[in-house]
Amino acid sequence: MEDGLKVRVSRYMSYLLRHNPENLKMDRHGFISLDELLEKIKERFQVDKKFIFEIVEKSDRKRFEIVEDKIRALYGHTIPVKLELEEDKIVKILYHGTSPNAASKILKAGLKPMKRGWVHLSPTIEIAIRVGLRRTKKPVVLEIDAATARKNGVKFYKATDTVYLCSYVQPEYVKRVLYK
Repeated sequence: MEDGLKVRVSRYMSYLLRHNPENLKMDRHGFISLDELLEKIKERFQVDKKFIFEIVEKSDRKRFEIVEDKIRALYGHTIPVKLELEEDKIVKILYHGTSPNAASKILKAGLKPMKRGWVHLSPTIEIAIRVGLRRTKKPVVLEIDAATARKNGVKFYKATDTVYLCSYVQPEYVKRVLYK
């Protein structure tokens, strides 16, 4: 039962920190007081601060970051925040897992952030497959030539060990590598 509760609380945290902070005071970097967030979560769930820390620290996808007494989502925002991530200048290839229909559009028009602030990319095919499986039973994995794109002005940012971000990837740097 506790795992189910963690999933529900984590989803609610994602909603508040990525999409709609409701009446919580969020700074321009996306941070909210941990105590304020906890009080908001307690309106729906019987949890404590230790429970929130477990969600943040034990998540394999590292969605959140706690700094001092504040918390924020690291990626996935539909609201404007200034993440100020360090540019990655090393990664050569990245991947994007998606549906067959979306893949066809991406191959023509490039990777766009759509409703989010950033395009989300994965460092491995395996992670991209997992991401794609969230949207379809038959994900397509696209390969992004980050090295060439970077030489032509595209900037990539490492949000976590499993998520890279960029603002847009032109179609000439994208190719289909896997159709499951």
